[in-house]
Amino acid sequence: MTTASSTPRPTVLFVCVHNAGRSQMAAGWLQHLAGDRVEVLSAGSAPKDQINPVAVEAMAEQGIDIAHNSPKVLTDEAVEASDVVITMGCGDACKFYPGKRYEDWQLDDPAGQGIESVRPIRDEIKARIEGLLASLDIPVQA
Repeated sequence: MTTASSTPRPTVLFVCVHNAGRSQMAAGWLQHLAGDRVEVLSAGSAPKDQINPVAVEAMAEQGIDIAHNSPKVLTDEAVEASDVVITMGCGDACKFYPGKRYEDWQLDDPAGQGIESVRPIRDEIKARIEGLLASLDIPVQA
């Protein structure tokens, strides 16, 4: 017998070069909007030492705390463990594994930008996350 609790939850991996802005905001939005119904991973091909403070500020404006996250290096294991891999400007750094769903989201890089420039990036990421959840047939949680 299959119950909602025994249904495996999908794993989504967000990848960008530094894992300090776009991918961290996307992971924060997905965790916020899907809760525990999705396993959320993020990584970078050349991770920075810390998350972009302007990305942290932009997400905090929406009540989402990503300040305690840390950039992680992209590993083959993270890709292998994922059902959906979303890249954001990292190009060929992410290996292709058959059977995975891949999407490449063209988004401006928040690095070196002020809050006024980062807010529209944050909002576009939210809209894309809502579309991703719809495609996975996972309702957005309030």
